[in-house]
Amino acid sequence: MTTLTLEAFTAQSMDEGFDEIIVREWAAHLKLEFHTHPFDVSAHVVRGEYWLTVGEKTQHLKAGDDFRLARNVPHAELYGPQGATVWVARAN
Repeated sequence: MTTLTLEAFTAQSMDEGFDEIIVREWAAHLKLEFHTHPFDVSAHVVRGEYWLTVGEKTQHLKAGDDFRLARNVPHAELYGPQGATVWVARAN
């Protein structure tokens, strides 16, 4: 199994048309109610875990998982007991 690096994530994301890369550190047990973002997201969970809810579907995301979310899609987030570190590529 190959471990993804931030450099590789950044290069792949830029190749796919994303124009901003950020490293987000989320607090333990943080709960974000339904909200939207004005940008598309491609993300990679580096540490911790969280639950991403879109509509009626909830995904349990853990270190090593990837996900994508289109702009303006309502979603909610709940972070686990260790919080989480997530690399986020945005297409603004």
